[in-house]
Amino acid sequence: MKLAGWGRYPVAECEVVEGRAHQDVAAAIGQEGTLIPRGNGRSYGDAALNPRLTLSMQSMNRLRSFDRDTGVLRCEAGVLLADILSVFVPRGWFPPVVPGTKFVTVGGMIAADVHGKNHPDSGTFGRHVISLELVRADGTGARCSRTEAPELFQATLGGMGLTGVILSAAIQLVPTETAFFRKETRVARDLDATLALFEDSGGWTHCVAWIDCLASGGGRGRAVLSRGRPAAIADLPVELQSSPLQARSRKGGRIAGIIPPGALRRGTVRLANAARYRRSVADVGPKLVPYDPFLFPLDGFGDWNRLYGRRGLVQYQCVVPEQNAARGLQALLDRVGASPASPFLAVLKRFGAAGEGLMSFPMAGYTLALDFPVARETLDLIPELDRITAEHGGRVYLAKDASASPSAIRAGYRHLDAFDALRTGSGARQKFSSALSERLAL
Repeated sequence: MKLAGWGRYPVAECEVVEGRAHQDVAAAIGQEGTLIPRGNGRSYGDAALNPRLTLSMQSMNRLRSFDRDTGVLRCEAGVLLADILSVFVPRGWFPPVVPGTKFVTVGGMIAADVHGKNHPDSGTFGRHVISLELVRADGTGARCSRTEAPELFQATLGGMGLTGVILSAAIQLVPTETAFFRKETRVARDLDATLALFEDSGGWTHCVAWIDCLASGGGRGRAVLSRGRPAAIADLPVELQSSPLQARSRKGGRIAGIIPPGALRRGTVRLANAARYRRSVADVGPKLVPYDPFLFPLDGFGDWNRLYGRRGLVQYQCVVPEQNAARGLQALLDRVGASPASPFLAVLKRFGAAGEGLMSFPMAGYTLALDFPVARETLDLIPELDRITAEHGGRVYLAKDASASPSAIRAGYRHLDAFDALRTGSGARQKFSSALSERLAL
């Protein structure tokens, strides 16, 4: 069948088989040629595509056990984050790290070692994985943790499915008093003011900024920053305090029914950005919001990726180390502003310490994510963004990538040689590959 990532670019004709148990996975591995496991298809580019064999793990979606005393959840790799939230938030437990969508699998979150809006406070998702069960290149299972096969464990966190097939994991949940967040909105007139707001937000666990990339002159880098922290029962109005863990979930809409696919253009986006900034200036201050719209704002529109037209979208996400952040981000924004390629969405977050996975994306600094429609000018621009990122000591995010070069990846991931050695020594290189790994010579 034809498969793509969330960006709908590139598209590949793939042979697909279903993994329902260890024996199915082992049988798929035993076939001739390579394969790649695939969760819910929410990596943006070609990380979960292998034309020879793509192994769907969505049927391995059972919750195995939960320890109410410790908060440890054991579940299969195909379990959706959305299901964990729906089951455990009403019981007073929350995953300590979530990405920008809840429609991802546990296996996918481990393979990408995802991060959230609270990275300086809580690190990556992998930090809260206690152990995992992995099927290796010879079809046998291995339990991996920080004490059992630790090298394989570290290579699998952020390893994009290239070390083996994750069957299940034990993950740590954390207690929560409510299903709400205290949120505050602030605005910044330019990039320097935006970075200062991040620096001034140490008392808030979650921070993210929308950046206006199309603002010109001294306003380039102006932003609307949302910062929040989990609400306590005492923060809730009286009418919510009797059921603090119940937050009304949103019904997913269809964005294509509101705005025709591909209708966004540079001029309309520039006007929409200016209107959003003006509206936010008038709307600063604290609010109480359910966790869903705060953590997963785009999940309310199930098909928002179709806004970018039939050719799809590419997201360019990079991280620039803290010591070079101001110069590197300014150079990236200036280059985007000078290009005919128009990003329709730009998001900035701050990172804390680097992840423990050999191929984990975060490092101490700032990460910028830019969504572009697929077009010739976009594909011409991205190598220049790669160059600027590398010149400032940064790297790009494999879970979002659809067009980087091998040299761009080698410049950014300093543990790549160790990752290569483990893949070669374990036989994984001969069995697990994706369109992404082949393109990047991983």
